[in-house]
Amino acid sequence: MTKQRAGRNQTLTLNDKEREELALNLFIPDKRKSLSIGDILNKTILSDLFEVIDSLPDTFADLIVIDPPYNLSRDFHGFKFKAKNEADYLEYLRTWFPKVVSKLKPNGSLYLCGDWKNTSALQQVMNEHLTVLNRITWQREKGRGAKANWKNAMEDIWFGVKNPNDYYFDVESVKMKRQVIAPYKKDGKPKDWEKTNEGNFRITYPSNFWDDISIPFWSMPENTDHPTQKPEKLIAKLVLASCPEGGIVFDPFLGSGTTSVVAKKLKRSFVGIEMNKEYALWTEKRLQMSEQNPQIQGYYQAVFWERNTLVRKQSLKQR
Repeated sequence: MTKQRAGRNQTLTLNDKEREELALNLFIPDKRKSLSIGDILNKTILSDLFEVIDSLPDTFADLIVIDPPYNLSRDFHGFKFKAKNEADYLEYLRTWFPKVVSKLKPNGSLYLCGDWKNTSALQQVMNEHLTVLNRITWQREKGRGAKANWKNAMEDIWFGVKNPNDYYFDVESVKMKRQVIAPYKKDGKPKDWEKTNEGNFRITYPSNFWDDISIPFWSMPENTDHPTQKPEKLIAKLVLASCPEGGIVFDPFLGSGTTSVVAKKLKRSFVGIEMNKEYALWTEKRLQMSEQNPQIQGYYQAVFWERNTLVRKQSLKQR
């Protein structure tokens, strides 16, 4: 039964004709054949990760972003992931994580997403194969309240590299524009902040706690019906910081395509693997839409803005 949506609801939808046309863009690999980077570059690979990972070339990715099934019972459009005990979940990670790491360049970076229930397992498997440099915690301000527990409103992203002495990190590209509530002046002039038509702001270096992320919701054009969709703004920070322009971003659990879409918007190449055909088609539709709308919500004039401080509409041309 088709969902009835409000007039202002921008959640992505597909009709049968679009599905047929978009399916032509999907890359369906021959599991008996080794793949070159030319075969997979800027492609959505329709396949189970376990069936295709050994066919991919090694050391091709500048950046790998992984948003795997968390250790929760979830229905991903027909694919049901069942929660495991901690030991079994760790073994599940070990079945594919080393193979994904082999696709990372020697000076590449990897980010692994999780929540409080699986973050210890994620840290352990990261430590087994990479040097962990940090844990980012971001505020996921969405979801129902909990009557007998604290509401879960945080998620983690583990940041690791192959070589801690040689990796790409561009901190200048991920600075934040923060509102100055109590502006300090020296000799009558602003100190480390500027007065603008939008208010008083300071450009600051990013920390490992991110409280400026808005979860996709129905009035945002990036929104889909994927149950665990990551915001474009969140992935944009990872891409800008850890992949040079023209580099390659790889996402082995692509979902609704956020990583590939953000990479394209930010002039990076991408490779994504997704086993669910409907999700893969959503990705292709979003990639098409990005050509008409390359903006990323909350990212304007090469800085990330705090929530509710960017008063200019995103339809303005990004500079």
